[in-house]
Amino acid sequence: MSEKAFKVKINPLKCWPEAKRLREVMYEEYAKAKERGGIRWSGSAWAFSAIPAGLGDDVYYLAGEPYGATCASFMDLSKELISAAVNAGYSRDLCSYALNYWGSILLNKYVLADGRVIEWQPPDFMWTIHTCCQHAKWYQVAGELELKLYGKKIPLYAVDVPVGSYRDPPEVKEKRIKYVVDQLKRGIEWLEKVTGRNYNESRLIDAVKTEIEVTHLWARICELNQAVPAPLDERAIYALFAFGPMNKHDKRSLELYRKLLKEVEERVKKGIGMIEGERARVVSNSNPPWFATYIWRPLEARGCVPVGSLYTFGLIGCWEVSDGKLKPRTLPWEKGFNITNADDALWAIAEWTLNGRLMWQVVHDFQAYVDLMDMLARQWKADAIILHYNKGCEYFAFCVPELKRQLIKRGHKVFNYEGSMANPYDVDLEKIYAVFDAVAESLGL
Repeated sequence: MSEKAFKVKINPLKCWPEAKRLREVMYEEYAKAKERGGIRWSGSAWAFSAIPAGLGDDVYYLAGEPYGATCASFMDLSKELISAAVNAGYSRDLCSYALNYWGSILLNKYVLADGRVIEWQPPDFMWTIHTCCQHAKWYQVAGELELKLYGKKIPLYAVDVPVGSYRDPPEVKEKRIKYVVDQLKRGIEWLEKVTGRNYNESRLIDAVKTEIEVTHLWARICELNQAVPAPLDERAIYALFAFGPMNKHDKRSLELYRKLLKEVEERVKKGIGMIEGERARVVSNSNPPWFATYIWRPLEARGCVPVGSLYTFGLIGCWEVSDGKLKPRTLPWEKGFNITNADDALWAIAEWTLNGRLMWQVVHDFQAYVDLMDMLARQWKADAIILHYNKGCEYFAFCVPELKRQLIKRGHKVFNYEGSMANPYDVDLEKIYAVFDAVAESLGL
């Protein structure tokens, strides 16, 4: 069943064409980096991407998770990539983003944002983080495949991230920040060694400030979706939040989010919702099946708007908890912390990210997961919570049954569906729609 089966009147965003084109350009730039004499790197969307920016203006980034989602949005191609990875001996239970990424290497296919396929484009180095059990291993495997298939040895540096939660005491948080900063300092020396380039402190400072503001702006944009009617729906959010995972240190992402914030503020002021006839609201926890982001249309056709998720709000947006509520984090320089040198920049980005990124916190503190989902549902005025039991990501799915039980105890209506963010073999749309029918019936729609 496709999106066309559900008729929903949409109020489109003015900045959407610009956002769509920018996404396409970023994938093309990575592919053409060598033609321009530049260098390119790959790693997790959560990597401290501002750090490699100190190597120059011609450094291009392929974030693994958004790339896996792009592959997954083309269902037949994704099936081909995942089959290649599984046939090569990698378990289908592993991260489905990684399976799409490894399949691309195995089949020599690089997928552009518009679905065109060219030859695989190996990075010059891999710079990543390690939070879930598969992050650093993902790129270790990628490096092994690159060496075996293309004869190219690709250096890998992974920053171990000792994540806690907003509930931890200040002295514990400070130790974690120092641990990360020390790794980033060693990482800069490593970057100089493997690229043969001199590192530029002013570029680092500029990239860190940009990344901090981008993640701050995204939280402010998401905060505005508390308005009734909701100025954005979750499908629009899926498309627009991608610039955080892809290039959160890039000035173009910053300019786009500044424009988006102004447009969303104007929609709130004028009472413009994303869909016509909002009657109810739901929130979610995880990413969707990327080849079927239209799964929300059956609910929207009944006037029920998905207004956000902990995933889209907290994957890149940086937040703080104050008086039991979620609020966008205050910018460091607005609190008197001015970034004037490399040490300031490294401390600022480590502190900002460790203490503000919600989706790092929830898998290290289950109680934080429950509390944050509770806050999300109440502040964004949700009538129900829909949890995705995401087989493609153990990171998000490992405790969904207990999360559901706890949220029901707190008085929420909670439903769940099974699927996968990036493995079409694990998605049954008819079963998902049956769950959504139950949601609609429970809400009297």
